[in-house]
Amino acid sequence: MMAASFVLIVLAAVCFAVVVIHAFRRSLGTGVMVLLIPPYHFVYGFSQFEHRYKGPILAGWMGGLVLGIVFRTLALALAAQG
Repeated sequence: MMAASFVLIVLAAVCFAVVVIHAFRRSLGTGVMVLLIPPYHFVYGFSQFEHRYKGPILAGWMGGLVLGIVFRTLALALAAQG
């Protein structure tokens, strides 16, 4: 389960990197805001991010992050019990 969480978190990081690169190509200020202000990640991702594969990228980013954290938490809880 720990390996699955690692793969999902890496997937989320790669998808987030695509969004950040898109923001920096738009302008330096937008890129810095996307990189450093967590609520703006989501605002930019849903409202201004335009990509041919927008849906899968956003799903990989947010879904991978949430599932990766859940799997990692479960793996650590199971390891602490046994």
